[in-house]
Amino acid sequence: MKIFTTAQVSKLDEYTTINEPIRAIDLMERASLKFADWVTTRFDSSQRIAVFAGYGNNGGDALAISRLLAEKNFTVEVFILNSFRKFTNCLLINLERLKAQAVKTNYLNNDDHLPILSDYDLIIDGLFGTGLTRPLTLFPAMLVQHINQSGIPVISIDIPSGLMGEDNRKNDPEAIIHASYTLTFQFPKLSFFFKENEPFTGKWEVLPIGLHPSAIDKTETPWNLSDLKTIARILKPRGNFTHKGNYGHALLVAGSYGKMGAAVLATKGCLRSGVGLLSVHIPHSGNQIMQISVPEAMVYVDVSENLISFVPLLSNYKAIGVGPGIGKADQTVYALRMLIESFRAPMVIDADALNILAVHPEIVKLIPEGSILTPHTIEFERLAGKTESEYERLQLARNFAHYHKIILVLKGASTLIAFPNGNCWFNSTGNPGMATGGSGDVLTGILTGLLAQGYSPRESALLGVYLHGLSGDLSVAESSQESLTAGDIADQLGNAFAFIQKSPDFGKPKKRNQF
Repeated sequence: MKIFTTAQVSKLDEYTTINEPIRAIDLMERASLKFADWVTTRFDSSQRIAVFAGYGNNGGDALAISRLLAEKNFTVEVFILNSFRKFTNCLLINLERLKAQAVKTNYLNNDDHLPILSDYDLIIDGLFGTGLTRPLTLFPAMLVQHINQSGIPVISIDIPSGLMGEDNRKNDPEAIIHASYTLTFQFPKLSFFFKENEPFTGKWEVLPIGLHPSAIDKTETPWNLSDLKTIARILKPRGNFTHKGNYGHALLVAGSYGKMGAAVLATKGCLRSGVGLLSVHIPHSGNQIMQISVPEAMVYVDVSENLISFVPLLSNYKAIGVGPGIGKADQTVYALRMLIESFRAPMVIDADALNILAVHPEIVKLIPEGSILTPHTIEFERLAGKTESEYERLQLARNFAHYHKIILVLKGASTLIAFPNGNCWFNSTGNPGMATGGSGDVLTGILTGLLAQGYSPRESALLGVYLHGLSGDLSVAESSQESLTAGDIADQLGNAFAFIQKSPDFGKPKKRNQF
């Protein structure tokens, strides 16, 4: 799914009205019906609803939704923000239509007393939409703060009032609605993917409203959200006459004394990703642990008892993953440098290998083009520097991937995948239960296994991150976020593959130049 700027969405709306064709008021009605249907399926008509409408088209949506909910026997009262600005034509039409439902309608002026909200069970926020370009001030800001202080659940229409669609670095957080839910039309907004905006968006959901598919296809954007349709077209069906040699031989370089669990988890992730053969290079002391824990893997032990100190012969391997649990000893730094210099195909670099790169930036320049780096936020700060906001971090990640010609998987909620060509994908799977030790090690194994099977680095990154998150979701569906362990994620990979294979898009060719 593409993610567009708010300016682009406005043009897509306009294109749809001209080329579907459909009147703007009817497109608004279509969106409002989707919103009202969502509310009626989750709340019963005993809920008393206060609807706040601005003077623009977001307010027009709010009035249309008020009418539709009143038709479903909800008790609705409307508060319209009156100002010197002229009401939009669509708002005026919906205001006239609302009169037929005899919904109580109030006008709020700057000198009015703020409405008492304790009589309501639910608030619908339609004050300001995506056209906002500066922070709210004066009475609108005071009204937003009043709503936030009420403690009543808020559902925002398209975007929380006061929040901007992309960059909020100069915004006033005290003048933004704190929504419990945000129901956004057709596409998520870029700002929804930033941690600092979660208090404003709450749980958000995309409601499709039928914007013109041709315009969506033709409009370029570097921002995307992975979805099942995209991922199902990446996953390759297996032929009946294939054998293990068709699915690649991977090498994992992992583990040190006291951190063999990281090596085991990465190994399990790799084996369950579908790799044909897997070798694991580990410290000598970890041999028994590995042979007992993961008998399907071939084990090669280092001459060092407790750490990685040298590079094995690399000619037999199609893909290499390095980093989980290796530590940062001087011998390991030397071994990592030799590994990166010797293996000239894309590789997966994670965990302690990333921490070594942060201290030795000269090694970063040696990384093979197309390699996949998988830092979490702190590891990325060590590599590339600190930022003041998630928006800045997004730009830094994008520049880092482009400059070093690598794929950057910045782990977190809605994990970001930044490609060298400037395109960025947010992942749509995963849950907070995956914030647990070893989760990233499993991901390293998955990515390494996919590379070994012949998936391109870009395909491996998208498919691997999606599978990893989906496995976490399937595991939580059977238990809870609190009880989730990294081993659970590895164990659910089979079900994650099966879930994707049930998609009607599985086996269909992917679009050219999709990534």
